[in-house]
Amino acid sequence: MASDKGVAIVLMGVSGAGKSTVGAMLANVINGRFLDADDYHPQSNKEKMQKGIPLSDEDRIPWLETLRDVLRVGLLNGETTILGCSALHKQYREILRSADPDYIPGSYLCVVKFVLLDVAAEVLAARLEKRAAEGNHFMPAKLLQSQLALLQIEEDEGIMKVDASLEPQAVVRTIQASI
Repeated sequence: MASDKGVAIVLMGVSGAGKSTVGAMLANVINGRFLDADDYHPQSNKEKMQKGIPLSDEDRIPWLETLRDVLRVGLLNGETTILGCSALHKQYREILRSADPDYIPGSYLCVVKFVLLDVAAEVLAARLEKRAAEGNHFMPAKLLQSQLALLQIEEDEGIMKVDASLEPQAVVRTIQASI
């Protein structure tokens, strides 16, 4: 039954937008489970990114299908799942939306909701450079431009947009008030 289904909230955006930080905080506040899509990348994807090579669709699609399958299990078990995932392209979001077994492709009506963590490019670059200096992430700042170029949002998708240049607690409050 549809009422027994869980909910999935995908915090999307480019690297450095705050998906992991905000996602973990939001999951804690709403009693959900946080999944970081980066944890599901195969080692070959991580190695490409570490070398500054942008991922291709051939790299991304199997990774997104794995994420879709993980979300589907949570939905069928009635869980609230927060997924931090770039989901930059409409095609990629459609794969994630299909975690809802009742989803009709192209309708955008499903229990998988998307929130874009929107941040100015110069703020993102500074965050990525800081993370790289600390050795905290495999994504180099030089790939930021390729991610920004790939980001596509269509108005009819109903994606919530949040200013993620704010403090993480403020971002979480904004999202929580809207879900």
